[in-house]
Amino acid sequence: MIKQILSKIPKKNMKSASDSSSSSNSSNSKRSEGGSKRLSSEVDGVISAPFSAMSIGNNSEGNFLRDKNFMVNGNLVSASFEALPSFRDVPSSEKQNLFIKKLKICCIQFDFTDPTRNLKEKEIKRQTLLEIVEYLTSANVKISETIMQEVIKMVSANIFREITQPQENKFVDGVDLEEEGPTMDPAWTHLQIVYEFLLRFIALPETDAKIAKKYLDHFFVLKLLDLFDSEDPREREYLKTILHRIYGKFMVHRPFIRNAINNIFYCFIFENEKHYGIAEFLEVLGSIINGFALPLKEEHKLFLVRTLIPLHKPKNLSVYHQQLSYCVTQFLEKDCKLADTVVRGLLKYWPVTNSLKEVLFLNELEEVLEVTQPPEFQLCIVPLFRQISHCLNSLHFQVAERALFLWNNDHIENLIKQNREVILPIIFAALEQNARHHWNQSVHSLTLNVRKIFYDLDPDLFEESLLKFQEDESKEGELKERHEATWKCLEELAAERAASNEAVLVS
Repeated sequence: MIKQILSKIPKKNMKSASDSSSSSNSSNSKRSEGGSKRLSSEVDGVISAPFSAMSIGNNSEGNFLRDKNFMVNGNLVSASFEALPSFRDVPSSEKQNLFIKKLKICCIQFDFTDPTRNLKEKEIKRQTLLEIVEYLTSANVKISETIMQEVIKMVSANIFREITQPQENKFVDGVDLEEEGPTMDPAWTHLQIVYEFLLRFIALPETDAKIAKKYLDHFFVLKLLDLFDSEDPREREYLKTILHRIYGKFMVHRPFIRNAINNIFYCFIFENEKHYGIAEFLEVLGSIINGFALPLKEEHKLFLVRTLIPLHKPKNLSVYHQQLSYCVTQFLEKDCKLADTVVRGLLKYWPVTNSLKEVLFLNELEEVLEVTQPPEFQLCIVPLFRQISHCLNSLHFQVAERALFLWNNDHIENLIKQNREVILPIIFAALEQNARHHWNQSVHSLTLNVRKIFYDLDPDLFEESLLKFQEDESKEGELKERHEATWKCLEELAAERAASNEAVLVS
């Protein structure tokens, strides 16, 4: 009877409890070991970066050192965060292992929103980051595939984070309305060193692009491009340099990088017009365009037409106009036949009510015309000088003044002189109206100078244009009188028939 009862007792549970007890005792005994040595072995065994560019190896569970004090990527980590030995204190044969251990420790992240927490641990990590940057550049480091994995893990764990999107557009008519300046990342003391480490790692001759491209992959590049929307200009400056180095070293990524930047531009132009990194992207693209081989590929010409020219549309153009203008002129220096396309593109997006933006367009127009050859100039003369004529008559003196400054450029003046028969009749009315009525003295003086240029160059054409202007003015006066007479007639008829509901017919 007793045997039957004992046979029904679950032996596995008893064994499990025994195993659990022995495991707990074993764990307690391990906790009593020394600090630095214990941390080194634990870090070497269990730290991994869940935000690395790609899942590497079999460490998919993402085990971390645990404690109640601070977090690693949302997981608790050990309070015994102690510095590892310096590279000077270990033999050369151990330096690579120590380097990997330091990389793993640098995966641990801290909360910088509270400047009073974990001060000791933050300083230890900062010093460790400085050590691995110095070791990477000062020693003959052999960059193995294992080291590449750990480098990408560490960098990914530190820099890839959620970027707070701007809640509202801080630019109105190209003017920055935020007086406090950009928001600086509180974790920059660590981030800066991580960015410096990544930059030096990519630039290192020992970094084999054929192997590194497996870890520095498309996903890594996309996450890197997302960081360009950071409000911190120091971070964007590092990102710009790093992206340029990646583009130069990893040829296999070049088409992907261009397409990814294109997509960001399309979202900016046609969706929200909110992005902090447009200027930095254009700086990188300026160097890329400068290296395009001739003749230009159709893909590159489409980039000019579908991306760079529409970038003139957003209201906050002034933030990145200098870089955009440089990219456009780089295309024209590569292929001057694109001048007509560029000029017509500028005319398509020419501002109507934004005078400050109009001045930027005139600045860029001068740069474009400076590299334009006569055959291409002749293709766009009529629409171009119709727009310049409107600018000459602008009541905003800076717009009119900037348009008149085009005649101070020798190349543009020569182009105008060669095509004066077409140009002068288009702009003559604007010049005459400015000379007679414009309120600004500077605009008035510049207009008289331009009139004198045309008169000295071709008096017959000038007189012919003047006669036509006077005829048009006379016709306009007659038309105005007819309109006034018609209105007067309407008023008289309306007064006579005010008592009745009879309609008034005017022939």
